[in-house]
Amino acid sequence: MIKDRNLHYQDLTTIKQFQEQRLRETLSYVSEHSKFYKRVFQERGINIDEIKTLEDLTLLPTTSKQDLQLYNNDFLCADSVDVIDYVTTSGTLGNPVTFALTENDLQRLAYNEASSFTIAGCTKNDVMQLMTTIDRRFMAGLAYFMGARELGCGIVRVGNGIPELQWDTINRVNSTTCMVVPSFLMKMIEFAENNGIDYNNSRLKRAICIGEALRTPDGELTTLGKRINEKWPSLELYSTYASTEMQTSFTECNAHAGGHIPADLILVELLDENDQPVEDGESGEVTITTIGVEAMPLVRFKTGDICIRTSKPCKCGRNSPRLSSVIGRKGQMIKFKGTTIYPPILFDILDNIPEVENYVVEVFTNALGTDQIQIRVGSNNHSDAFVKQIKDIFRSKVRVAPDIKFESSELIARLQMPPMSRKVVKFFDLRSNI
Repeated sequence: MIKDRNLHYQDLTTIKQFQEQRLRETLSYVSEHSKFYKRVFQERGINIDEIKTLEDLTLLPTTSKQDLQLYNNDFLCADSVDVIDYVTTSGTLGNPVTFALTENDLQRLAYNEASSFTIAGCTKNDVMQLMTTIDRRFMAGLAYFMGARELGCGIVRVGNGIPELQWDTINRVNSTTCMVVPSFLMKMIEFAENNGIDYNNSRLKRAICIGEALRTPDGELTTLGKRINEKWPSLELYSTYASTEMQTSFTECNAHAGGHIPADLILVELLDENDQPVEDGESGEVTITTIGVEAMPLVRFKTGDICIRTSKPCKCGRNSPRLSSVIGRKGQMIKFKGTTIYPPILFDILDNIPEVENYVVEVFTNALGTDQIQIRVGSNNHSDAFVKQIKDIFRSKVRVAPDIKFESSELIARLQMPPMSRKVVKFFDLRSNI
């Protein structure tokens, strides 16, 4: 594949010309090698020679998560003997999907993550501590390891959890950067405070955060981000957004104004409910076409994630468009008492209530056939006054109040880590009509 890490710094016309050439190559490739796309193009009477510009993408049908679940094997473009790694999606919105990667795909993955780390300011002089799993069919953990190798920095694979081991490692090898789920940083802080560790004077100065919202769509730190920043101001927090299907990541630079789209690896559209592109500054569903993927490329794949794009130049000097943090997942949208809500706003409210130790949010279909929200809260305070306080906070923020049920913090912690899960789960969709 043709890669150009400096494409970020080119003008938008040059970036567009590069992407249109890669688009034509991608369509030619999938029409020849993908059973799924070959069938779809034939059934729809699509002549790929007519697709020449990014604007022409609207002439092509979108690809859904259901397509991947129903026709998983039909997306494979490579001979099975050339596949050397298998991973699965997390299955957040349905059954997990298997993705195969060739040697070329792994090299692309390494290049992608090295580019991502570079955007966040990492160099070969850093020592990166991986506080994420690399097993359980998890693409991201492997990508981080390979990206750090590509960049040439030091790597220490600690895995998730165990604050004591994390701090011992930081002190042993002088780690400067970590890949981490941001809520775990609060556990790191708690352990440090309980054990006399001066964490603000540690060598760890950069955290690249995954899995949880660190910033709001307008770029402000979330409640969780603010709590970390207040406690650990010497640690600079960076957001990164990715998915198994995209095999690509979008990472903040030090301007913290959205994740830069790696224009040499992926095409990104933001679509409305009618699959039409939205304008800059408007929210839309992130829809991607991969560039340079050999085993399982995707064309106009709808991720389910709702974001906002901006194309104005960044203060860092890059001209590549950027994506906001994820507003929510389309499949997780809740219509509660006439109000549209996405789980991240509920999480942010709960993270800002000191006596809430942990929680899970459940949405189900009530007797009237409409959405109902129940929040199961782990807390030492089970009083009616605290229930009223929580509900009043929700009414002030989102105009409606969910049901509150108290549980032990230990039970909530177990609910957050279901068997086979690779990450903390705070949202359970129990609706009967999804």
